[in-house]
Amino acid sequence: MRNFFQFDVNSIDGDADLLGSLKGKVVLAVNVASRCGLTPQYTGLEELHEELANENFAVVGFPCNQFGAQEPGSEEEIQTFCSATYGVTFPMSAKLEVNGTGRHPLYAWLTDPENGNPGDIQWNFEKFLIGREGRLLKRYAPTTKPRDNGLMQDIADAL
Repeated sequence: MRNFFQFDVNSIDGDADLLGSLKGKVVLAVNVASRCGLTPQYTGLEELHEELANENFAVVGFPCNQFGAQEPGSEEEIQTFCSATYGVTFPMSAKLEVNGTGRHPLYAWLTDPENGNPGDIQWNFEKFLIGREGRLLKRYAPTTKPRDNGLMQDIADAL
C-alpha cells in the first residue's frame, strides 16, 4: 500500500514534487478555499505550521473549487490571497479535486476504506493527520478548528 509521501502532487508554484520535501514529518493535510466561511482557519493553520516546524511538523494545503465554487482563482491568485491576507507560508498544492470522477489519487487514498476513514470529503477545510511514515492517523471534520484540543493532542502524540 502506498503512503502519503509517495503521491505525485504539483505545488501551487509549479514544482512537481510537493510531498517529497515533507517526507519524515508529521503533516496536517487540509483541503482549502479562499471564499469560504471557514477560510479564517488559515490563521490557526499557519500558527501551527510555524510553532511546530522545529518538531518536524508541517501543514499542507490543497486548494479545491468543488464546494460552492469557493476557490475560483488561479494558483497565483490563491497564493497571493493566502500570503497577503493570512500570512500563509505553509506549502500548498496546485488546485485539485477531492471528490468525484476527477478525484486526485492522493484524495482517493485518504478516503479509501482500507485507511480507516472512508467517504467523500464533506466541505472545505477537512483535515487529515499523517504520521512520519506517511500513514494516515486520523480524519477531522471541516469545522474542527486548528487549536481543537483533540487535534492538538493527536498532533502531540504523533510528534
